[in-house]
Amino acid sequence: MDQVEIFKALSNKTRLQILNWLRDPELNFPEQAVYGFAEGICVGQIQLKTGLTQSTVSEYLSVLQRAGLVTSTRKGQWTYYKRNEEAFAALSELIQSEI
Repeated sequence: MDQVEIFKALSNKTRLQILNWLRDPELNFPEQAVYGFAEGICVGQIQLKTGLTQSTVSEYLSVLQRAGLVTSTRKGQWTYYKRNEEAFAALSELIQSEI
């Protein structure tokens, strides 16, 4: 767990919002229900919710993935993202024990 990368990833309001939305995907992305939530949320759904360009959202998700905060699954031409809850548990432990 690279502490600097994690805190850099968390230093952006939109990236924090994306993580918050991914915490409860059924509530925050109801239009994804037709495809299910097992793989995560499609980049296009996240892009629509943020109102940002797809390239910006993709970059934000890449930053979160490099920090280990989200995982991705590729299905055909679509990429789905979900929170890495194990990373959040480790981050919580890190904060409690070292910071």
